[in-house]
Amino acid sequence: MNSRCAFVSKIIPFSCVDGPGSRLALFLQGCNMRCKSCHNPWTIGRCNHCGGCVSGCSQQALSFSGGKVQWNAALCEQCDTCLRMCPQQATPMAQQMSVENLVAQIRKVALFIEGITVSGGEATLQLPFLHALFSALRRDAQLRHLNCLVDSNGLLSETGWHKLLPVCDGAMIDLKAWGNERHRFLTGRDNRQVKASVRLLAAEKRLAELRLLVIPQQSDYLAHIDALAAFIHELGEVPVRLNAFHAHGVYGEAQTWRSATPEDVEPLALALEERGVKTVLRPALYL
Repeated sequence: MNSRCAFVSKIIPFSCVDGPGSRLALFLQGCNMRCKSCHNPWTIGRCNHCGGCVSGCSQQALSFSGGKVQWNAALCEQCDTCLRMCPQQATPMAQQMSVENLVAQIRKVALFIEGITVSGGEATLQLPFLHALFSALRRDAQLRHLNCLVDSNGLLSETGWHKLLPVCDGAMIDLKAWGNERHRFLTGRDNRQVKASVRLLAAEKRLAELRLLVIPQQSDYLAHIDALAAFIHELGEVPVRLNAFHAHGVYGEAQTWRSATPEDVEPLALALEERGVKTVLRPALYL
């Protein structure tokens, strides 16, 4: 088995919101976007072991040894003080884990889940690990039935997708804005590669979901509804999931933004349906 390792921010053994059915959700550390609306902003950066968070830990779960911040899970009470302190938008709780480590964890819950979803951060930044993990699952007689999905921002290159797709069942892609300027404002990055990834995955029948995040007074989907609907029709029969922004857990100016309500989401849902988009999935939960 491959001994590739990844920086893992969090593992949720049973999730019903990270793809179809009950799934193990694996969150990798590090992202190549800087989304103002990120609900997991501590997964964006990588710990540089500056040690600034150590003194702020009231439970003494953090220490500094050998030039690195050390985390003691037994003492940690998950108060998130260290996350709020970190200038890198990172976490000292991210752990380096091998493919073998993760396969062992997946094996413990395999009878109770339908698949795994690797998210982040941005999962595809650790592409060799991702490929090795999915390959290991496909080789394992007891685990090969598990559906393997990636939750991605879509910035992976065409070459990268072609490396991953032979061992991956599909990807859920977030298109944070239709217009390039609005996308750069919200994420810090251009969206041309995101749209290219969406088209490639749809052509390969591996686009599990196209996701649109509704942020009141910030989203531009309705302003470009005809172009957006035409783009979706190009993709074929693809589910379009509308997610509702909520300010809980975000950093910076997005903390002042209003959380989305059904009154914010429904006009977009109806506009897409009026233009012939067949599968529009509304948010299951509003916060």
